[in-house]
Amino acid sequence: MANISATILDDRSVLHVSGPEAAEFLQGLITNDIGQVKDGAAIHAGLLSPQGKILFEFIIAGHDDGYLIDCAGAEAPALVKRLTLYKLRSKVEIKDLSGALHVAALWPGAEAEAPGLFTDPRLAEMGQRLIGDEASLSQAMKALSAEPCGPADYHARRIGLGIAEMCQDYPSGEIYPHEANFDRLGGVSFSKGCYVGQEVVSRMKHKTSIRKRIVPVMVSGDAPAMGAEIRADGKAAGQFGSSQDGRGLALLRLDRIEGAQEITAGTARLTPLKPGWADFEVPGAAS
Repeated sequence: MANISATILDDRSVLHVSGPEAAEFLQGLITNDIGQVKDGAAIHAGLLSPQGKILFEFIIAGHDDGYLIDCAGAEAPALVKRLTLYKLRSKVEIKDLSGALHVAALWPGAEAEAPGLFTDPRLAEMGQRLIGDEASLSQAMKALSAEPCGPADYHARRIGLGIAEMCQDYPSGEIYPHEANFDRLGGVSFSKGCYVGQEVVSRMKHKTSIRKRIVPVMVSGDAPAMGAEIRADGKAAGQFGSSQDGRGLALLRLDRIEGAQEITAGTARLTPLKPGWADFEVPGAAS
């Protein structure tokens, strides 16, 4: 087994959705197919506005009597409120288990074996995740001889692989699933039934190309803050996300960076990169 690095993601929270109608309830709301949560597999998904923009982004894993939702900690109270709003008379119970349960990330790959471990559904190279209380996570890491790391190490890996996360790289309610690469990283099902915002997602699927996408970039100079404007030869070309160790993620207008001599965000110069999983062109990407 390869050496394993592990960290507790203290910026993540865990919700629990249970009850006899939990699967049906989630299926009518999220971008992905809840039926794929089986045999230890998890899914990546979002909950959209009626206009098709991402309000919440999360990973869903199965639990004995329902589902665990691994989401951005800053958005957990709002997600509970939104789910409760949609609950109506559904036989569903929604609990915020923040503080009781935590999320751990383990990498480099999906080689480890331990109860409850699941492969990151966005990209196998992201490694695995485990949800549990502090004692069980500590015990699992010790059993796997995992090397403790900090969250910064996890984010450096995530950014290097081109995996965007809400609150790190984009705020709630501002971008579409295709722009966050849900369509390329298993975050949306095009074969399931209706869900909130589904019509917009379906229309975007049939576009010849998606004008904006989040891609990794090399950062030369002081990394800007999330949301900083990116300019290509002086023209507005996107927004900056998160950064770590000279790499960042950026929502770029791909048409506007094509042929650009200079791409900047504040005082930093940016060089776009094409992630290994991408089947779309990134103009000017460094090899």
